[in-house]
Amino acid sequence: MALPSLAVSPASGQLTAQGMDGFYRDGRRVLSRCELLVAGAEPLVVQGRLTGADRARFVGTIRRTGERGPDPEIQMERLRSADGTEQITFRSSGPRPVRLPVEIRLGTDLAELGSVAVGFPGPGLQATVHGSGLRWSGPGVHAVVSATPGPADALASAGLLRWELDLPPGAQRTIELRVGLERDRGGPGGAPGNHRLPGDARIPGPRTGPVAPRTRGDRPPRPWSAARLECDDHRADALLAGSLDDLHGLLMRDPVATADLYLAGGFPWRCGLAPVEALWAARMLLPLGTRLAAGTLRVLARGQQAAPGTDFGRIPGSLRDAGPHAPPSCTGIEATLLFPVVLAEARRWGLPERETERLLPAAERCLRWLRIVTDPPGGGPRGYVPDPAPGGPYRCETQAHAHRAALLGADLLDAFGSPDAAALRDWADELRTRFRTDFWLDDGAGGRPAVLLTADGRPVPHLASTTAALLDTGLLGGGALAPGLLDAARTDQLAGLLGSPAMDSGWGLRGLGAKESGYNPFGHRSGAVRVHETAVAAAGLAAAGHERTAGALTKGVLDAAEGFGYRLPEMYAGEQRTVGSAPVPHPAACRPAAVAAAGAVHLLVALAGLRPDVPAKTVSVRPPGTAPLGALQFTGLSVAEHPFAVRISRLGTGVVEMAADGLRLGS
Repeated sequence: MALPSLAVSPASGQLTAQGMDGFYRDGRRVLSRCELLVAGAEPLVVQGRLTGADRARFVGTIRRTGERGPDPEIQMERLRSADGTEQITFRSSGPRPVRLPVEIRLGTDLAELGSVAVGFPGPGLQATVHGSGLRWSGPGVHAVVSATPGPADALASAGLLRWELDLPPGAQRTIELRVGLERDRGGPGGAPGNHRLPGDARIPGPRTGPVAPRTRGDRPPRPWSAARLECDDHRADALLAGSLDDLHGLLMRDPVATADLYLAGGFPWRCGLAPVEALWAARMLLPLGTRLAAGTLRVLARGQQAAPGTDFGRIPGSLRDAGPHAPPSCTGIEATLLFPVVLAEARRWGLPERETERLLPAAERCLRWLRIVTDPPGGGPRGYVPDPAPGGPYRCETQAHAHRAALLGADLLDAFGSPDAAALRDWADELRTRFRTDFWLDDGAGGRPAVLLTADGRPVPHLASTTAALLDTGLLGGGALAPGLLDAARTDQLAGLLGSPAMDSGWGLRGLGAKESGYNPFGHRSGAVRVHETAVAAAGLAAAGHERTAGALTKGVLDAAEGFGYRLPEMYAGEQRTVGSAPVPHPAACRPAAVAAAGAVHLLVALAGLRPDVPAKTVSVRPPGTAPLGALQFTGLSVAEHPFAVRISRLGTGVVEMAADGLRLGS
């Protein structure tokens, strides 16, 4: 994956036009079939694997009639890049010259990615011979495949290219395919715009004229530092490296301002800007620098609601499933509440003051929307944020997001001399008082937070992973964390609930407790393990002093990551872990997914316990004393836009090994 380009195939490397097989560009399937035959048979593929987020390697052998013994004399290698290039190389280890008849069967339907993903591909199109390859045409759009060297024969009716390759002993021959997309100027399908995918995903609109395959040099540079981890548990090193590679494959440029980068939500459902997921990912990657956060915030600020009214200041977003006990929630509300948090925390990690000041008006508009929406002209519990607005319900996690936004937003406004900070803190104080009465349900087991209040104020008691948001209070000055909506005793009770077998599957945190009505281990929000929610819970539990529970969740996700080849999906089944079992994939999960990959980074960096305050020139290191993964060393982190390295011992003590000049170690 190298968005907006990507390739999908099974481990054989053969594109068979089945399922989601194909090369895609700008949300269009440019090629659905690319089947290699040598001497009339498919190569025996012995290995197919990713060598990076944007490239894959397939290794096979060719068995010819008359060969003796078990050892193949002809080897095949296919090197495929997401940019639309493929190199097919044949090598001979035999003692005699060989003539290889090679055929490549090609085809496409030029279908939209969203249609293919939900099982509605288009009909196959008829090819025409075009230069050294083939061409297919649909309404306003054309797919082109060219080959080097040119084929000896091209049959358009069969979508077939043929070669006769002479292979002397010890020699190799390579065929290179290049896949391109062309659009008519002004015709159908040529008008600028956005393709719509399920879940309100978007990808950049089509361009006019030919679209050449991109080279690796065209990819945006990584807007984060080259972080590395050396841990007693080497699986953690592999998870960090794999997650950062996945994130690079999801990196996109804003077409309006190409210097501004953000992360797409994930493949296949959100191959474009998903505001709340882009913000979560940017926030979780702040220990690797602030460039991604700044670019993401600028992109979203340009799309912020500007028309006067109750939506003024809100960031647009789609509705998403919220499980069996609640109507859909609004991602735009969560994004609006997260915007000032990301800006405030980015400043603590080292975002330059001039960049912070540039984005401050957009953050102020988000905070103004928060005050307006919690004081409705009529009906509903006042002081709570309805989600979706204006009718509610009033979700537990939404109030946590609002409380964090108010406190970190006030901290941000104070830094720039705004008089509105005090009113925000007063609002947050009042919310805490009301929340502890209205949202806490006492029972014989110690009580629990309600997952939501209905529009008329009735609490719904189901235990869900979204309550982990209550532990994520956010970073203030001096390395302090903001106060939470729960007091210490109720925080302890929530920690016990999250660490119980009903919530901890052994692979991570279930979306809904296993004992709750409506529990489904495959439910999007009713039982599946969501990586980023587990990461939020583990980091929050560690900060609140519940290190063993945090460590258990961390180890569970790391064990799951091993089962997924260190490319975590956004969610997987919440089935109970047993001896010898493996994590079960969810059939509709994005993989790779920005929040899963960034959540893995967040989970691991939390083991260092970093709390910077760059404006005050301090950084605190407060790792968990339990050291759940043993000793570890992070290099290539970024604090104050300078390299930062820290080492944590097996006893849970931290030592800063590299930091910016003038940065003091806080208490």
